[in-house]
Amino acid sequence: MPKKIRLGILGGGGDSLIGVLHRVASFINDNYEIVGAVFNPNFEDSVDFAKEIDIPTNRIYKDFDTLVEEELKLPEDERIQVCSILTPNFLHFPMAKKLLENGFHVICEKPMTTTYDEAIILQETLAKAGTVFAVTHTYTGYPMVRQMREMIKEGALGKIHKVDAQYYQGWINPIIHDKEKRSTVWRLDPKKAGISSCMGDIGVHAFNMIEYTTGLQVKSLLCDFNYLYADNQMDVDGTVLVRMGEHVKGLVRASQVATGEENNLTIAIYGEKGGLRWEQENPNYLYKLNDPEPLQVLKPGHAYNSKLSLDGTKLPPGHPEGIFDAMANIYLGVARAIRGEEYNSGEFPTMTDGVRGLNFIENTVASHKQGNIWVDMD
Repeated sequence: MPKKIRLGILGGGGDSLIGVLHRVASFINDNYEIVGAVFNPNFEDSVDFAKEIDIPTNRIYKDFDTLVEEELKLPEDERIQVCSILTPNFLHFPMAKKLLENGFHVICEKPMTTTYDEAIILQETLAKAGTVFAVTHTYTGYPMVRQMREMIKEGALGKIHKVDAQYYQGWINPIIHDKEKRSTVWRLDPKKAGISSCMGDIGVHAFNMIEYTTGLQVKSLLCDFNYLYADNQMDVDGTVLVRMGEHVKGLVRASQVATGEENNLTIAIYGEKGGLRWEQENPNYLYKLNDPEPLQVLKPGHAYNSKLSLDGTKLPPGHPEGIFDAMANIYLGVARAIRGEEYNSGEFPTMTDGVRGLNFIENTVASHKQGNIWVDMD
């Protein structure tokens, strides 16, 4: 068994949801060991949190720059190999760039940067560094999403006609209607979140899912946003028409003010032979639709699934697998890449996916601001 990969964590302290998700995911397949971190902006808080989760405190650093400086002083076989960036969006780019320039592998939360220009710079930096870079579009790690991808690749749907992805949440609804409250949320602050809230946070997941499952790329789009209030600079709801080819069209719908919704990500792909539909809140079911035949329901862990799907399945059929398992599958793929082992290209989203995501986000904003017009993606 190879030695565990030495993992550093940036952000994700306290009661951070994304923090516990990454930590648990890194432990699930026994490939990683957390050896260093900056969990919080305040050093004392970072140390206290490390003690709380039983991580040694000798490599808890006061800030990010100190982490890089001190880790590079250590022998190569002791220093952090890969860092997970779990901070607010505006810190992703400077942290990722410096890590790559100093030879670290990177696992980065999305969006990868706050601008498309930054994403291109990061892509060029990675090309020089030659290390591994993953963007945690977590939902690509679900076994039945991977099954969907493999079935489409093998021609189960034939020629693709229509794509339809939605990601509905309602969490901003209690905040957005209170002027004082909405001014305190970092996701509604363009200096910290970037130029988009809703599309940049969740719409980009839906976009990534249609490209991941179909193997096609969005070529142009038309977007209409809703901001709800004149003093709010950030979209909280949006609908995007997409063209993936002359006869392949569809839409991406995202909302943070869909009252009562929790985490309703749904993707449906339709082709000449049938359709496939998957729902994040019921992740163990992949629905296959075909006019002449009854509805089929595929489930994880069965021999009829693809190798990629089965590789991401940890439990026997009938045992639900969820978001922790999905993120763990991404960490597993990254571990294989770091070790130079063979892996499927669908095991984790890469820098290319991160760049595509920023291109999508910026073009949705441009389309809306220019009067809801069609714009081409690079």
